[in-house]
Amino acid sequence: MKPTLQLRVGTQLTMTPQLQQAIQLLQLSTLDLRQEIQQALDSNPMLELEEDFGETAVSEPAEDDWASDIPDDLATDSDWSDTYQDVVGSGGSEEGPDFERNAAGVSLQGHLLWQLNMIDLPERSRIIAESLIDAVSPSGYLDVDLDTLTEGLREQGMTGLKTVDVEQVLVQIQQFDPTGACARDLRECLLLQLGALPDETPLLPQAKRLVRQFLEALAGDDRKLLKRRLRLDDEQLDSVIALIRSLDPRPGQAFDDSSSDYVIPDLLARHSREGWRIELNPEAMPRLRIQPDYAALIRRADKSDDNTFMKQHLQEARWLIKSLSSRNDTLLKVGREIMARQLDFLERGEEAMKPLILADIAQVVDMHESTISRVTTQKFIHTPRGVFELKYFFSSQVGGGEGDAHSSTAIRAKLKKLIGEESPRKPLSDSKLVDLLAADGIKVARRTVAKYREALGIPSSSERKRLA
Repeated sequence: MKPTLQLRVGTQLTMTPQLQQAIQLLQLSTLDLRQEIQQALDSNPMLELEEDFGETAVSEPAEDDWASDIPDDLATDSDWSDTYQDVVGSGGSEEGPDFERNAAGVSLQGHLLWQLNMIDLPERSRIIAESLIDAVSPSGYLDVDLDTLTEGLREQGMTGLKTVDVEQVLVQIQQFDPTGACARDLRECLLLQLGALPDETPLLPQAKRLVRQFLEALAGDDRKLLKRRLRLDDEQLDSVIALIRSLDPRPGQAFDDSSSDYVIPDLLARHSREGWRIELNPEAMPRLRIQPDYAALIRRADKSDDNTFMKQHLQEARWLIKSLSSRNDTLLKVGREIMARQLDFLERGEEAMKPLILADIAQVVDMHESTISRVTTQKFIHTPRGVFELKYFFSSQVGGGEGDAHSSTAIRAKLKKLIGEESPRKPLSDSKLVDLLAADGIKVARRTVAKYREALGIPSSSERKRLA
């Protein structure tokens, strides 16, 4: 072949350092963002704190020659992981990320996602795994049944997906640490932990059989039945029970550090005569501004080392302030759209929660779903009903009567209310709960009711009757 020269014209998206900074700030929690700001204050003499707090979290810098190349809107709507894989945040070393610094306060979902990124999976399986991890409750249990999750993924464009495909991915992530996480019920959680023990563990087969077949008998302390079925004497049965009690029924609880962490809401939901208002929390973080005395020193047009140093830090300071302003604008836009969909929750509580997925918000605000995920992770809103993470308002959709649909959160709230009002002498069975929900226009399967009941930590009707 003869070598030739060709001239081609094309466009390519380049992730500049400023865009990298904007995306990094967008995914930080309020506490992490304060640490980031403090590091910038320590390293950049052109930045200083304003003593007063205003309605916005950062102050707008004055326009001058040094800000002429800063756009009004910083684009943060891109997939960070696809474009920039290994990024060292501000204050990190060039050798790699500071894992000890990032390990403190990590959530269960974050720990599972980190392990997911360490294995090689096809893109389709990875999306399924991320959906499963997102549905894991703080205690470590899968908070949605596989049929509902499969239907939701199919509605999002994953054609041909079957429940067995989701279950195969679930088996993979159930091998992650902590052992027992992503289990669908207590029995599966304990079996996963027993399966991780060495084969030479004394009485391990008997312990597995007890959990698999006679967990209710163990809860009722029916030792005669257990000894007869497992063919054990009293000493052996005590050893088996001790082995089971050494397991963790809530494997995700170790990651629940809410008792030691402070939650600073990023948004405030207030009710006035005009209706509900969603606004930024003015106390979320201090305001930044350019140090006027130092800025005045670099207005001379000289090229000395000191003047060049001040120019560079002034530009970095303005980019940081602009990135913070863009972060707050994006957070406020997404927060207002979420609460516009969930106004009934503010008025009536969990029972009025509507089904909502990331794609619903992404379509309205014209952003990528990954951006919505970053905005809603570790971002909190203060409402008259309490402080909630923005991700709390997303829940799967469950079909109802005559084409209606209901949020899984609302269904769990209705189940909790129905069970709370039942007669202690005649508790409601799962089948009866299905009938009562159907009377309200909510058509769900009995196994779905059982899953939601177990997720709420509510025992079966027979166990509730003994406890009454």
